[in-house]
Amino acid sequence: MITRRNFLKNSSTVAVGGLLATSALSRAAEPVSANPRILKVGLIGCGGRGTGAALQALKADPGVRLTAMADVFADRLESSLATLRKQTSVADHIEVTAATSFVGLDAFQKLIDSGVDVVLLTSTPAFRPQHFKAAIAAGKHVFCEKPVAVDGAGIRSVLESAAEAKKKNLSVMSGFCWRYDPRMRATVAKVHDGAIGDIRAIIATYHTGSLTTKFPGTRTPGQTDLEWQLRNWYNFTWLSGDHLVEQAIHNVDKIAWLMKQEMPTQAIGVGGRTIAAYGNTYDNFSVAYEYASGVRATLSCRQHDGVYNEVTDYVTGTKGIFSNGRLATQGITGETNWKYTGPTRDMYQVEHDELFAAIRAGQPINDGVRMAQSTLMAIMGRMAAYTGQVVTWEQALNSKEALVPASLDWQAPLAFAPRAIPGVTKLV
Repeated sequence: MITRRNFLKNSSTVAVGGLLATSALSRAAEPVSANPRILKVGLIGCGGRGTGAALQALKADPGVRLTAMADVFADRLESSLATLRKQTSVADHIEVTAATSFVGLDAFQKLIDSGVDVVLLTSTPAFRPQHFKAAIAAGKHVFCEKPVAVDGAGIRSVLESAAEAKKKNLSVMSGFCWRYDPRMRATVAKVHDGAIGDIRAIIATYHTGSLTTKFPGTRTPGQTDLEWQLRNWYNFTWLSGDHLVEQAIHNVDKIAWLMKQEMPTQAIGVGGRTIAAYGNTYDNFSVAYEYASGVRATLSCRQHDGVYNEVTDYVTGTKGIFSNGRLATQGITGETNWKYTGPTRDMYQVEHDELFAAIRAGQPINDGVRMAQSTLMAIMGRMAAYTGQVVTWEQALNSKEALVPASLDWQAPLAFAPRAIPGVTKLV
């Protein structure tokens, strides 16, 4: 059994907060040779986030070439490729052909085997552990979007793959983009240096609009169970992990960062669905994470239209407060009053700039452990809300729950679990 103690012990080599802002930004700024070695990139998962990641990779380094793409659906691959080819600044660095356009449930492996150097993993979260494992086994550098899994079984797989990547000196870049935002890096560094004293409480919110227009759940005649669920993946827990794991996880990751990767001992949560919808996900959660140090971090999230929304982080310390809320209140107040005034950069682009700079320099970045930690924190909160029970870190990490089917068939019936009912749904 993996315990919280040995999990944290094995995580001790992870740099607090990812890379230090100064060294990481300077490394990204290192000049690249006018005639650099070509780095072949493959994109797995051709939705909007995947298309954006591919564009950022192409902009990160003049020696990057997008040579292969993979998706379960041909129309998504074709749409993504057409969008990328319209970007005149990178169009001549796109070398995807019919022979390197892979479609189907096994498309990811065909792409990995096509001779690429770097793999961008941006498919539906359910498949991230499988894709990550295959990429690392093949010796590929990886950009891995969040979340990295939807259940404890997936987290354990990701941890094994991250350890293997470290042995092979491969870079693993996480999609937890706030770790690569210059303002957040500088501010969290101030907090870690004691600008607000000892952290006593964190309140975070991820209140946004509904995604029903993006995932309406429409089912066309003749569409199989698997195709319908894959095309509407967000509203199925086995595919997305639910709203808390797929979206509000950014706040979860910032909590982990602020807490210097101290993981909570347990979580208590509530949640449900207010607006009727197909599938089995919730549209609101509220989770309290409790720490051995006595700190409590609370996160509430919802996806409703027509209401007041904001995405915030409020951190109370013994000497002050850090607010990452509305622009007017961003900064540190208390014994130290401070607000970031430095340069701003697109954090999504910084991720890729630093990934390719690390590959060029032969100095691997490995976000593997912390991306697994943050994902497990979110899964832990979902488990608490679904069951109505207190869930410990060890219970989440060693859970026997495996949401992703062992095998998938386009034509076979594919049932999905009923929506969780607290007090009825069991902790597995």
